[in-house]
Amino acid sequence: MLRAALIGLPSSGKSTLFQLMTSAKDTPKGKGEVAIGISRVPDQRLDRLTAMYNPRKRVPATVEFTDIIAPTRTGAQALVDVAGYKNADALVHVVRAFHDDSIAHPSGSVNPARDAQAMEDELILADLGVAERRLERIEKDLKKGKSTELERERDLLQRCQQALEAGTPLRALQLAGDDVKRLRGFQLLSAKPLLLVINLDETDIAEVGADTARAARKTALTDFLAHAATKAVALCAKIELEIAQLEGEDATAFLADLGLTESGLDRVIRTTYDLLGYISFFTVGEDECRAWSIARRTPAQLAAGEIHSDIQRGFIRAEVVAYDALIARGTMAACREHGEVRLEGKEYIVEDGDIINFRHAT
Repeated sequence: MLRAALIGLPSSGKSTLFQLMTSAKDTPKGKGEVAIGISRVPDQRLDRLTAMYNPRKRVPATVEFTDIIAPTRTGAQALVDVAGYKNADALVHVVRAFHDDSIAHPSGSVNPARDAQAMEDELILADLGVAERRLERIEKDLKKGKSTELERERDLLQRCQQALEAGTPLRALQLAGDDVKRLRGFQLLSAKPLLLVINLDETDIAEVGADTARAARKTALTDFLAHAATKAVALCAKIELEIAQLEGEDATAFLADLGLTESGLDRVIRTTYDLLGYISFFTVGEDECRAWSIARRTPAQLAAGEIHSDIQRGFIRAEVVAYDALIARGTMAACREHGEVRLEGKEYIVEDGDIINFRHAT
């Protein structure tokens, strides 16, 4: 399951958005309490495939969102000690950019750039403490005996320490390969991909629409978003509440009036999915049309394991057709007639939107 944790200052709209995205009936009320909800990843491709096959079951890709009320302790250590933050694959920071005199801002004024950087500083400070403690332990262990692996870990952590002391989040280092593996167990917060949700006024969302760059300029967040692996989505929680109370056609018309083609909630969910580095492949038929979540550049045999471990072990070939080809031809049989159904081996790298039937030994 892909996991994302919502973070943000009080009165940012974080818990409202969580409730709308996950259709959760309850949100955490006490400090330190956690609520978990599942969001379906919107995907028009799955919608079209479902209409084509009219299956008994439609199963979209999903993302698990966690909403956490800040514990009684404040600052970096509070973040480190909350499992919902550490275990998340990505963080979603809801930043208040709306003005409402009836809803007090904890800092006394609305300043999205200040709030985004303040949270980033907390993540960096939390990670710096983790790195320093681990480095102290490594130095003690190296005094007892030489270890090439410990030396490599020490060098990596020293590089991380220098970046953190300079105020740079670890996601900006764009670490890869063995370096990522060495740090995985520390669950470092600033190394996680970050999505900024800019919660705008109603008049502002009507002006900027889904244009993230315009929303960033309007809220002075352009420089902050320059950090690696940091994306943004602009929305208005007040409007999202109104949309949630409308029927399908009325909701579509309301969005069209604002110059939008989809709700901000759908954009948050889909962007979070993309930020986690995942794509979808599909299996189709009269029984079920399903979107399966895999990491980018996953080979076919490992992708088969998402369906069942027996299919992965008995993998023979993958019958693959591109989504666009199937939609254009209308049937799998027509795709076969035109040579658009390919037989791929276990090393084939699955592409986003592939429709696959796995041949396997029983």
